[in-house]
Amino acid sequence: MLPHLLFDFGGVIIDIDYDATPTAMRRLSRAGSTIAFSQAQQAELFDRFETGHLTPAEFRARLRAAYDLDATDAELDAAWHAMLLDVPAERLALIGELRRQGHQTALLSNTNALHIAEINQRLASKYGFKNGIADVLDRVFYSQEVGLRKPGEEIFRYALAEMNWQPADTLFIEDSPQHIATARRLGLRVLHLAPPLTLVTALPEALRAFPREYAPAHS
Repeated sequence: MLPHLLFDFGGVIIDIDYDATPTAMRRLSRAGSTIAFSQAQQAELFDRFETGHLTPAEFRARLRAAYDLDATDAELDAAWHAMLLDVPAERLALIGELRRQGHQTALLSNTNALHIAEINQRLASKYGFKNGIADVLDRVFYSQEVGLRKPGEEIFRYALAEMNWQPADTLFIEDSPQHIATARRLGLRVLHLAPPLTLVTALPEALRAFPREYAPAHS
């Protein structure tokens, strides 16, 4: 049986600059405050937004209050989106080819209403997608919609149950070590896509090595 493929989004399918948003937000802060947001950890404000407990308007209002930001909605959104870079066509082509080969595919992403809308618009403009990244995957699980987020075990269990996948038959492709740790604990196979690895360079080799976890030569 071909392994099932569970993809993270940021840093795996879409390129991300985790430092760009804090830098952009700092420019909007009258006090020069740095937002508590990074790849490794973030403040509760961002957790609540990523699990659908805050609307975009509430998120902006709390951002302004917490970090003394002097900015319009459009300026805040632009700073929030600064971390989002490109979705390379070769990654989409690889996923499409793997689906044609018979792999089942799903996305498991910590994200929020503003980023979903922004990425969907970009994918529509560049690639003509009508439903965002869901156009190239069998199923999409966004923390914003599920009400759970990584690295918690619950969102992994939810996605696996919805897909009717067994952990040992599933390869999880992710760039954040804390999320990799949860996946391993639950028995999933993992591909830690740490730089300089990319989806196109590392995933084919990981599939050849499956069910053994892929350990690149430089690590």
